Amino acid sequence: MQRVEATIFAASDPVGRETLARVVGKSCSIDLLIDDIREELRGRPYDLVAVAGGWKHLTRPAYADAIRSAFGTAGGGSGRAKDLTQSEVLVLMCIGYFQPITRGELSSFFGKEISRDFIGHLRSAGLIASGPRSPTSGAPYTYVTTKEFLLEFGLDTLRDLPDFEALEDAGLLSKEKLLAGDIPTGLSSGEGDGDEEDASVNSEGIGLGT
Repeated sequence: MQRVEATIFAASDPVGRETLARVVGKSCSIDLLIDDIREELRGRPYDLVAVAGGWKHLTRPAYADAIRSAFGTAGGGSGRAKDLTQSEVLVLMCIGYFQPITRGELSSFFGKEISRDFIGHLRSAGLIASGPRSPTSGAPYTYVTTKEFLLEFGLDTLRDLPDFEALEDAGLLSKEKLLAGDIPTGLSSGEGDGDEEDASVNSEGIGLGT
């Protein structure tokens, strides 16, 4: 237990099952060890959380305000999600649910052009990456979410994506504003069509089956 906990504590990224198996041996049950560690952490301000395909020490939500006051972010991720506009969260959610998806498909979904600058901002935040080229005419790039996306939103896999109501409760989206037509805004920068992004497929890109 202590070797597992020490390994996870020392890591800056989530530690996967394969890594922990090298620490304690394949005959040990990683899940039982994690359960025992989490039991010992009851009452502590932090926990072992399954996120981004591994385990990571994260502070409990009840202490988010205190940590945000000290460091400007609630911890867990990089805090980038808090800097996103509602339009960006909406597009990011769409990519998360329907990946791999092209910029043209996103534009059709929202009824207005999603600019390359808009996509570029999400990519520069490390939340999405280029996926495989689409088999459609012109073979445009598709976009997928990354492990950073999972870590930022505290998800273990894409199967843990919340429904719209959960995002609304978290203050990331407003159904009222969406229905009123207030979002998305600023999706188009007036650039021409085309998906000539010069990025290769990011090794951290993940699909729905991951």
